[in-house]
Amino acid sequence: MAKAHIANHYLQATLRGAERQGHDGPTLLEQAGIPADWLNTPEQLITEQQLTQLVKSVWRATRDEFLGLSSEPCNNGTFALMCDYCLGSATLGAVLRKSAHFYRAICRNLDIAMEAQGKQVFFRLHLKEARNDTDHLLQEFLILMWERLSCWLVDQQIPFARTQFSYPAPAHEAEYRAMYPGELKFEQPVCGFLFHEKYLQLPIVRSEEELRQFLQAAPAYILHRPSQDESLRARIRALLARYNYPDMPGLDALGRELHMTPRNIGRKLQDEGTSLRKIKETLRREHATRLMTSESLSISEIAELVGFSETAAFSRAFKRWTGLSPARWRGSQVNG
Repeated sequence: MAKAHIANHYLQATLRGAERQGHDGPTLLEQAGIPADWLNTPEQLITEQQLTQLVKSVWRATRDEFLGLSSEPCNNGTFALMCDYCLGSATLGAVLRKSAHFYRAICRNLDIAMEAQGKQVFFRLHLKEARNDTDHLLQEFLILMWERLSCWLVDQQIPFARTQFSYPAPAHEAEYRAMYPGELKFEQPVCGFLFHEKYLQLPIVRSEEELRQFLQAAPAYILHRPSQDESLRARIRALLARYNYPDMPGLDALGRELHMTPRNIGRKLQDEGTSLRKIKETLRREHATRLMTSESLSISEIAELVGFSETAAFSRAFKRWTGLSPARWRGSQVNG
């Protein structure tokens, strides 16, 4: 049986826009298989599947992918059309640029763009007029849509460094900790998320059939909350993901960031069966093998992207990681 772990707050928040348009909340709940009296039972948690069905019910009733929570509606099917438009892109960076261009042309109430901030990339995803989004549900949902879609397209959990919001921390702030990885910041000028520019080069690996299944199940994947890894290894991986590979910090700098002594970091990592050197090498290996599936990047370009100044050194490391040279490994993927 699916676990109920989502706050009851999301029942009323999801219904808010539909009810404003005159739709009956209890009827929409019934269509989603949710008892109407749960609205008055704040301690009653709901499952991801129940929330998914309720969102679908509201989509059908309002004919609006923005759930009646924006000053201007967004026709059902818009997100699917954008995904279809972007799927042929080679990299995540291309998808994000095209998706921003697509929604700027269609949704006047959405301020969406990608901009560089040093070695980080900020994807701005901000409601210009949010008076109807009193519970912040639409703003939450928009950011989830792009973060989850980005990870799904490249089949990797992208380590977002920060997700930020233009409003104060809401009463259900604890829910945000489960929904958004990385640092959270409230009362910012605009909403959006930040990640390292190196992830823009990740290749898109999903097929048209996979996209069809993804959209057919929507918004199930978007609302799904990935399991949280609370290990020190996971915390360090997230911190290192914010840097270029040659600039990844050592134990002293990590100790200051984590408020731990370098000795304690080393000991705890050893207890977890790893070390800082192994974590750094794993990050390089994982990123390199994903980039190797992109036909648009040469081996020398990939070597540079994962922090090797010489292609020969990268080739030796890659063979140590996989047992094959980069060229043979790439050939085996194509032929396999």
